[in-house]
Parts: sequence; C-alpha cells; structure tokens
Amino acid sequence: MRYLKPHYYDKFQCLAGQCPDTCCAGWQIVIDDDSLEKYEKTKGTFGSRLRNSIDWQEGVFDQYDGRCSFLNEQNLCDIYQELGKDALCDTCRMYPRHVEEYDGLRELSLTLSCPAAAQMILGCKEKVQFLESFTEEEDDFEEFDFLLFSQLEDARDVIFKILQNRNLDLRDRIMAVCSLSEEFQTCIDEERAYDIDDLLRKYSENPNVSAQYEPSYESRLKEWTLLNRLERLRPEWTNVLLNCRELLYSGGKEQYERICREFHCAYGFNSSQKESWSIMGEQLMMFFIYTYFCGAVYDDMVISKTGIAVFSCTWIQELVMARWLENGKELDFSDITEIAWRYAREVEHSDLNLDTLEEWLWKSLTKV
Repeated sequence: MRYLKPHYYDKFQCLAGQCPDTCCAGWQIVIDDDSLEKYEKTKGTFGSRLRNSIDWQEGVFDQYDGRCSFLNEQNLCDIYQELGKDALCDTCRMYPRHVEEYDGLRELSLTLSCPAAAQMILGCKEKVQFLESFTEEEDDFEEFDFLLFSQLEDARDVIFKILQNRNLDLRDRIMAVCSLSEEFQTCIDEERAYDIDDLLRKYSENPNVSAQYEPSYESRLKEWTLLNRLERLRPEWTNVLLNCRELLYSGGKEQYERICREFHCAYGFNSSQKESWSIMGEQLMMFFIYTYFCGAVYDDMVISKTGIAVFSCTWIQELVMARWLENGKELDFSDITEIAWRYAREVEHSDLNLDTLEEWLWKSLTKV
C-alpha cells in the first residue's frame, strides 16, 4: 500500500480547551460498530451514561443544543477524561485527520474545518510537499479505472506545479488550472484519453494564462444565493453570509470592483503585507485540489472537482474581504483562519451541501 501526506501532517496538535471552537458541536458524530459494542459493555455509572446518551438506531451520540452529550463546559470530552483516548470512537480519534481511499493508495490530509489544522494549512509559507511511504498491506477494488487514475495523478502534479509558481499572480495560476481541467474534461467526454499526455505536457511547459482576470459581480451574487440556500450546520453562518452581502455587494458592481482592486493591491501578488493572500490562497487551492481532484476517477467529473477548489478558495476570499472591510481595512491571521474553518464546516461537512455544490458547478461549467 502506498501512502501520501502533506509534509506538515504529522506536526498536528489539538488545541483542546484553547480551541476557539469545538469539533463536538454542529454536526452528528457517527460511532463505528466496534465502539458501539465497547460502549454497550462499559460498566459502572459512566457506562450507564454512555448507553443513555447514544441514539442506537442511528449510531450517533445524542446532542443537546447542537453539542455532543459528552462535551463538557470546558469544551473537553468526558469520554476521553473518564475512559482514555482508546475509548474514543473512530470519528473522534481520527478528526481532523482524513483519508481518501484509492486502489493501492491512501491519501492522508488534515481537515480545514479544524481551527488548529486551518492555522497549519494557511500559516505554511513554504511550498507544500507530499511525502510518500509504503506498507506491505494490500487491497482490491473490484472496479477501478487505473488508466484514468494515473492520468488524474499526472494532471494533479501539473496543477501543483502551476499553483506553486510564485512568479505568477495567483489569479493567473487559478485560471490556468481551470483551463487545463476544461481541456482534460473534453478529452474524457470525447473518449480521447490518448491526447491527455500531450495536454499535460503543454501545460507543464507553458501554462495558459493569456486571459485577463476580472472579478464578476453578477457571478458572485449567483454564488452567494447558492450558499445562502444550503443546509445550515451553525446558526452563526447566516450572519456571516448576510454581512458579506451587505459589505461587498450592496453598493453595486463598480463599488465591488473597487473593493476587489484595493484588497488585491494590499494583500495580493507582490504584497508587502504580512498576511499575503497570494500565499494563503495558494495553500487553499493546494489543499482542495489534493483532497478532491483524483476523486474524479469514480465519476469522471474532473471539471467540477476543480470547480469545488476554485469556488471554495474564491468564497473564503470573499468572506475575508468582507471581514477586512468590517475591521476598517485591517486583517489579522486569526480572522482569515476563522473564515476558512467556518466555511469548511458548513460546506465540506454536509454531504448534502457538497453534493448540491458539485451538481451546481457541473451544470454551470459544462453548460448542461
């Protein structure tokens, strides 16, 4: 088995009681079968509490006011404190570590929805490297398109190379990645897999960045409407979205474009600001492409996987711009990481939201 992980993966440390939020609220915590069996057999007073605080039909912990029934007033886990780390269910033990599974490959990552992980991802100034290791274990996927997966991996490597080319404006890098993905999708749709190697060679040698980027006021409004109708996991998300609409879009197209130009002048390419969006945006794009792109092996939807990355990076930036305006055109690193993990919690941690977003992107990008 081959394993892949970003170079900062093993440095993760939970903030525990110092965390600005908690991973034990806002979503259901699914309990694996082995842990359910263990909890059912736990003796004593705490064992009784365990059995009475689980929805056994759904296999999840009960919640009170959106908080796990074992989350105490110090935002710490009573199961951990009473029974130790080994008593945690797989979900709680693994989070924010995430695994994407492919035949012969496991890709490990940290989840952006965790404040500590968001700090690591966005605070990384050097170019992300991916570390490879091997074990003796094997698995067997009954149906797996090895040719497509190999081409997706190769395409992702080219995308990483483009995204990490810091001689180019981040917006140009993103446009080149979108262009590559569109041509890759066309090759799949027209059953021209033999053309993909030439396509990747072209973009590896000379990324297409000829088009000029312009912020689209109309597109942002349509995307805001989509975000606003997604499932809510936290009530405060509504205020984040409404505040963004008021600050960025209420003044019309010309004012919005002025805001974008000023923001990118201060925090974009060649910015002298400490919190350069150019680098943080690169890290976000690397994170989302790494997480989603190769998943197209299961559905052939390459362009929507790239679309999720671009949409997410764009909207974290939009929300950061709104916070920048709210703060009197000042930004702190904690503002940016907070926006990032709040976005990830709302969009990535709802299968319904993620599916709705990808379906919308697929229809929009393929003109279906």
